[in-house]
Amino acid sequence: MENESPKVAIIGAGCSGITAIKNLIQAGVKNVICYEQNDQIGGNWIYTQKVSHSSVCETTHIISSKTMSQYDDFPMPKEYPDYPSHRQVLAYFQSYAKHFGLLKYIQFNTKVTRVEKQEDEKWQLELSNGEKEIYDFLLIANGHHSVPRHPKFKDDFSGKYLHAHEFKNNTGFEGEKVLVVGGGNSACDCAVEISRVAEKVDISIRTPQYIIPKFFLGRPSDTFNDKMIWLPRFIQKPLLTLSLKIQVGDYRSYGLEQPKHNVLEAHPTLNSELLYKIRHGKVYPQRGIEKVEGKKVYFKNGENGTYDTIVAATGYQIATPFFEKEFLDYSESDRVPLYLRMFHGAHPSLIFIGLCQPQGAVWPLSDAQSQIAGNYISGKWKLPKNLKELAEKDADQIEKEFLHRKRHTVEVHYHQYLRSLKKQIPKDALKS
Repeated sequence: MENESPKVAIIGAGCSGITAIKNLIQAGVKNVICYEQNDQIGGNWIYTQKVSHSSVCETTHIISSKTMSQYDDFPMPKEYPDYPSHRQVLAYFQSYAKHFGLLKYIQFNTKVTRVEKQEDEKWQLELSNGEKEIYDFLLIANGHHSVPRHPKFKDDFSGKYLHAHEFKNNTGFEGEKVLVVGGGNSACDCAVEISRVAEKVDISIRTPQYIIPKFFLGRPSDTFNDKMIWLPRFIQKPLLTLSLKIQVGDYRSYGLEQPKHNVLEAHPTLNSELLYKIRHGKVYPQRGIEKVEGKKVYFKNGENGTYDTIVAATGYQIATPFFEKEFLDYSESDRVPLYLRMFHGAHPSLIFIGLCQPQGAVWPLSDAQSQIAGNYISGKWKLPKNLKELAEKDADQIEKEFLHRKRHTVEVHYHQYLRSLKKQIPKDALKS
């Protein structure tokens, strides 16, 4: 870039924000500041019993295995289990920040309240302390699991209602009749945990899901799948289907619907306990919801049930509250056109880090994205001229490869996407 010392702002010091700092500094970008609204790094992985930005509950463990969930040049500790807890993951992030000296670049307890683009491709940030600053580049790393998406029936239910975002542990559910809505990872976790104390737990799954055990042949399932990435898709698909058939059998034997889509067309649900709980009568599967009247819920297969509490694990909106909605708003979008899942077609100085939903951990991808961003800002990598066209093609590819659901608007195939990012990183990029 023409400016030898560009000023760069990063919003968010979660798993994506801290690797953005590290990679920008390594690429020679020295004038970097990261604004974090909390008093520590970690984002969603900061566990608290209070309802906050955090979405982890007391018993959360990652759903991707240790070896598939680490930064490019900072492995997780050898003593960590295959699936580390949220406390171990947070400690890992803290070690990463300390090792690379990142804390001095972070301004804690500072929320970005408004962002306004200037005429010269610069960005004015208004901060919660009243200050205003101008930056040459803006990196958005605020995550996409902080603003819950609620179902339409929310206000029709007269019992206790909460979103999975508010679920911290199973205290208070003792003796209750509970309905968990959703078939993703959060829904399964909530159903399993609540079933330990509740009188009854039903789980309403609208779209049939592949519930995948965390282990296969004594190894984490994602490491097994990792061995198949070099195979053509037409071979991968039947092999994955066969492996699930061996592990699980027919989902209808659990009272679940058998998915009609192939296993690669939807975000995976990894849970080794849900199927166990179903077969032991602790969790009962229900179909999608037809309507809600008071405490009574009617399902699309004609069944109904009365519940004390509904826990809605119905996903999250993509939130960029610091932008005016007329300028940029993905909260209810069915398409999020970004080149490499990073670059907006109309704003070349705006970069998203971690705005993707991988079939695996996000932070290795954020690491690779940040390496591209660092080399771009330092002038060692250039954006293509047909940026807008490529951004639209990126969204087209997602629509082609995944089921049309809100949860898939930023979905990526982990290995395929990581390879595409690494191809863009200059071979002489600095590493340390």
